[in-house]
Amino acid sequence: MTVSADQASAGASPHESVPLSRRELNKAATRQAITDAALALLRSKGPGNFTVEDIADAAGISRRTFFNYFGSTDAALASVTHGFLDNAIQQFKLRPADEPVLQSAQEALMALADPMTVAPLAELFTLTQQSSLMSHSELEAWDHCREQITEVARGRAAATPGAVDELYLRALAGSVISCGKAAMEVWFSRRGADLSPASLAELRHLLIDAMALLGSGFTTGTTPAHSSSASRPS
Repeated sequence: MTVSADQASAGASPHESVPLSRRELNKAATRQAITDAALALLRSKGPGNFTVEDIADAAGISRRTFFNYFGSTDAALASVTHGFLDNAIQQFKLRPADEPVLQSAQEALMALADPMTVAPLAELFTLTQQSSLMSHSELEAWDHCREQITEVARGRAAATPGAVDELYLRALAGSVISCGKAAMEVWFSRRGADLSPASLAELRHLLIDAMALLGSGFTTGTTPAHSSSASRPS
């Protein structure tokens, strides 16, 4: 998980670039080392087959240090999902305040243009599909993102005459998250464990297409051509 200045500085404007202190950089590096170690163990051993101590040893830290950052092995792995979603939220916050919320969500996903940006999220998804152990932490990550979208949208609505109501904001944020999860599921059904650049590019297109379907009010039963005709694994 890459920690930006915006993420590390509570209360800072999303348009400001706030330099990180050495302490913050060290904390971010430790957090990333833990996440990387947990993901490596997941690849080699599978869900539920390694412990906090295993992760700590692989990351070169103590068990106590691990618990300064995460409460469990699942939480350490879920930070991969948190990282991607937090990056998407930061892009969302950078959109113009007078832009429709749904358009901002679409643009935020398009800003994550490099397929490698979605690679850790995609890999975690493929590695945990056959296990229920990660389900709770994963749901928490997506739910956290939904709340953040609602909060940003609420802030915009409060500054706009004739602001939309709370039901609209929550329904829209929930729909955005549901579309994101649906795109992940469709991608996995097509590509399985394929993490090639072409496969990751298709995942990005599916995420964008899901937002487009939401924007159209689901008036069509088909997705845009570049996803529906995308190559499948042989």
